Amino acid sequence: MQPDDERWMRQALAVAERAAQAGEVPVGAVLVSADGELLAEGWNLPISLNDASAHAEMLALRRGGERLANYRLAGTTLYVTLEPCLMCAGAIIHARVSRLVYAARDDKAGAVDSVYDVIARPRLNHRVQWCGGVLEAEAAAMLRAFFQQRRDSR
Repeated sequence: MQPDDERWMRQALAVAERAAQAGEVPVGAVLVSADGELLAEGWNLPISLNDASAHAEMLALRRGGERLANYRLAGTTLYVTLEPCLMCAGAIIHARVSRLVYAARDDKAGAVDSVYDVIARPRLNHRVQWCGGVLEAEAAAMLRAFFQQRRDSR
């Protein structure tokens, strides 16, 4: 873990609240440059956008690419409140993100180290450094509360 990891993960948790307010699963992502500048944010919007690829990570990567006018995001760190899925892990690799920090593990679809280990595959031409479990309790509590509220409203 690095000194600013908790700070940026708190930002990602705040962004995740936007997803919850929109009725989406509360996942948030924040893309930060090597010099500590906020480049982009994203939060889950697949329901609102009718787009299965509109995960928080994907939206943050798209916005970061637009901001930098480059699909390669070398030197960046992506903070996300939930371990990325296969699609997002692939995009993180293709975008050449240097570092990934996530909060809660996803034991059903995680593609970093829970279900799959896509990021760590030795045959890939880009290696992403990663760290999991940063503010995990807060992120997991947010997800549990969201799904409990949905169950209660049925």
